[in-house]
Amino acid sequence: MSHDEATLLRLWHEKRGEVEPADLSDVLIVQLGLVTEDINRQWFERNSGQRVGQIQHRIVHRTIPWMAATLDGLVEETGAVFEAKFMLPWSFSEVAAAEKHMAQLQHNMLVAGRKNSILSIITGGGKWVEISIPADPVYQTVLVAAEKAFWASVQTGEPPRLVDAEPPRPRIEAVRIVDMISSNSWAEFAGIFRNTRVAYLEHERAKSELKSLLPEDAKEAIGHGIRARRSISGSVSFDVLEMESGHASIQ
Repeated sequence: MSHDEATLLRLWHEKRGEVEPADLSDVLIVQLGLVTEDINRQWFERNSGQRVGQIQHRIVHRTIPWMAATLDGLVEETGAVFEAKFMLPWSFSEVAAAEKHMAQLQHNMLVAGRKNSILSIITGGGKWVEISIPADPVYQTVLVAAEKAFWASVQTGEPPRLVDAEPPRPRIEAVRIVDMISSNSWAEFAGIFRNTRVAYLEHERAKSELKSLLPEDAKEAIGHGIRARRSISGSVSFDVLEMESGHASIQ
């Protein structure tokens, strides 16, 4: 489930005992993830009102003995798999973060026998994000096949091949409340929204009433500066006759 063949081959050599595991003690981003894991979990608990247990608990799949995972934790109230991450703020997005860690989350849910997971992220920009990601049985089936093929290659000595499987598109759950008081653009369009809301509601009500007044067998109706047209599919659109030269249909 990767596009990085070099990383896959190194992992294969590690599992076969041919090379030592990579030394990540000098990789700053990895170390930042380790040192922020506790505060990450505490911040999630503080903001969600839920508790995380079984921290750094190693589990094995109940029927596949070679499939295991070490969990950052399990949310006690919901049973969701908890995963804490530190990510840099440059071009950060919730969708990209979820896609980046999708395989790990689906693997951990599969091993733990859970239907949901929480990805808790702290960024270097002082931002915290909580993303809820459900289990995807179809993707997990492909994941098991890929992991089985990799483990077989470890045992046989035949180099593994990349498995290119599209991860499920993450459904991001909105969890933050954002104060937009400092945004000039927000202020501008908020004013327009408030000032035009009554007129918009009246417009929608009038359109609904006009549709109800259109006879069932009428293809077109004209009157009082309005033209209504019924399409072959049955939908009704309206034109303002005074704006005939440059009007747009109203659906």
